[in-house]
Amino acid sequence: MRTDSSPGTLPAREHLPAAPAGTPVLDVVIPVYNEEKDLQPCVRRLHEHLDRTFPYAFRITIADNASTDTTPQVAGRLAAEIPEVTTFRMEQKGRGRALRAVWSASDAPVLAYMDVDLSTDLNALLPLVAPLISGHSDLAIGSRLARSSRVVRGPKREFISRAYNLILRGSLQARFSDAQCGFKAIRRDVAQVLLPLVEDTGWFFDTEMLVLAERAGLRIHEVPVDWVDDPDSTVHIVRTATDDLKGVWRVGRALATGSLPLDRIARPFGDDPRDRDIKDVPKGLARQLVGFCVVGALSTLFYLLLYSGFRVFSGSQIANALALLVSAVANTAANRRLTFGVRGRGGAVRHQAQGLVVFGIGLALTSGSLAALNAATSEPAHSTELAVLVAANLAATVLRFLLFRAWVFPDRREDDAAVRTPYEATPYVATPYDTAPYDTAPFRAGEAANVTWPDATVQLLPVRPHDTDSRDLR
Repeated sequence: MRTDSSPGTLPAREHLPAAPAGTPVLDVVIPVYNEEKDLQPCVRRLHEHLDRTFPYAFRITIADNASTDTTPQVAGRLAAEIPEVTTFRMEQKGRGRALRAVWSASDAPVLAYMDVDLSTDLNALLPLVAPLISGHSDLAIGSRLARSSRVVRGPKREFISRAYNLILRGSLQARFSDAQCGFKAIRRDVAQVLLPLVEDTGWFFDTEMLVLAERAGLRIHEVPVDWVDDPDSTVHIVRTATDDLKGVWRVGRALATGSLPLDRIARPFGDDPRDRDIKDVPKGLARQLVGFCVVGALSTLFYLLLYSGFRVFSGSQIANALALLVSAVANTAANRRLTFGVRGRGGAVRHQAQGLVVFGIGLALTSGSLAALNAATSEPAHSTELAVLVAANLAATVLRFLLFRAWVFPDRREDDAAVRTPYEATPYVATPYDTAPYDTAPFRAGEAANVTWPDATVQLLPVRPHDTDSRDLR
């Protein structure tokens, strides 16, 4: 358990402490659209499983997004008969929109969702949420592509699923194995900060959430599942695949341009050993050295190509200055993002200005080396010029790294923490896709879903057979 907490961050990831019996620890959301046939057996089977196996109090929330059949009536009857069941009605379609609304209003510290067809075996539910309750992980997903998973489905869906996850790995560098399995969970404190960044309101919602969480450094736990395909599924495969590919393009472009404020949630949870002050071990030095060397090697090749090109129509000094200027701008941008992990556009102009000062020092070293070479011989060979420039750049590279680390991109976490304090209560921010406020839908018979967030430290107590709680009074 983490014993210290930096100012300005969310509460440390830790095991949920104990509190009065009956407080819901888990809120399982079932998003539905025209599921009048499958809803009742699904909810009763899920409730029976949780009542029999889950050691904490729980809630099941039916999230109806604009059903046009008798699904709302079925959900209302279930909520009236079973104390642990609530309903949530939205007048706009979209699984992602429904999940965001319910998760944003829920008071349970662990939030989950599953598909109404219950294709995933329920025995994986406790392993899914246990790492979140213990504080080990921030999100958890069921994976049908894990080695020990047992999956029954046709070749068409198998191909689509594997192709989609391959696209995610190739385009967004995703490392999680299965983005589409309808069996996921998240800690509420994580959801408070992460959900406002997720734009999609449909099937791509959870994929976008996972990509952003992974890029922000949050821990995602994967659980192998037993999964049987539902042949009567109403999901439109072609339309869903098209929307997913559009989402991949949108998120990939946002990540490439740095327009997502992922620094707001970069490692705010838990005790990351990379953040510890350990004697004689500078923070991130080894990783920064590797990144700087890779960027430096590519920048040197780029510089030499530019110099050779400029040298065709200009003198050595002008060619050197132009090549060094262009490569210095590219070098600063690459080191800013890849070596020192600075995301977004904030401070980019200042960093480039400081980088140009470092460029001036490099220019002085390389120009001085060329001047010395020209003083020694009137017409030096081109290969000799390149050799002198490489040696001068090596010396300038060492100085550049020290200046980058100490001046241009210093570790500002402690300074930022004293100023940046909005983590504790980041409100839900409606996206352009949302056409109605979420707090107008009834959460239960007449009960509004406008729930304020309680204190981040939630008190919980495992429910034991001899305890008295609401389930004993039905």
